[in-house]
Amino acid sequence: MSIHASPPSSSVSLFDRICVVTTDDAAVDSAAETAVSLAAGSRADVHALYVVDTAEHLDMVVERREQAGEAAVESVESIADDRGVDVTKHFRYGTPHAEAINYVEDHDIDLVVVASPKHTGLERVVKPTPVADRLTSSLDVPVLVVGPE
Repeated sequence: MSIHASPPSSSVSLFDRICVVTTDDAAVDSAAETAVSLAAGSRADVHALYVVDTAEHLDMVVERREQAGEAAVESVESIADDRGVDVTKHFRYGTPHAEAINYVEDHDIDLVVVASPKHTGLERVVKPTPVADRLTSSLDVPVLVVGPE
């Protein structure tokens, strides 16, 4: 006698919408890889978000940040394309952590994946609190913080 279990007809997904908050640091590809892997395994939608920090109102600075943001969300899309995962790309302008929080709440995101650089020595004193720390302490949804390696 053999018993064959059939797979469930519909899979229950832990996450339906995953947002990868992209930043200017080197760990963004690690965050993108993690978000896309989780999405591929759960059939979740991926949102790639970049917030152009407009604290400095110099056109040249904002333009540079726009270019960095475009490269970051394109990187997420490229990684997702390789895995057959669709990505929705979004840009916002303002304070990065505040705009990311608003985006997550507005789009009913289930999981946030964000990169965080590893600051050591003087960088820890000089650099402001990373976006990842602010999201972790401010959001009601899970936030997965990914380091550069």
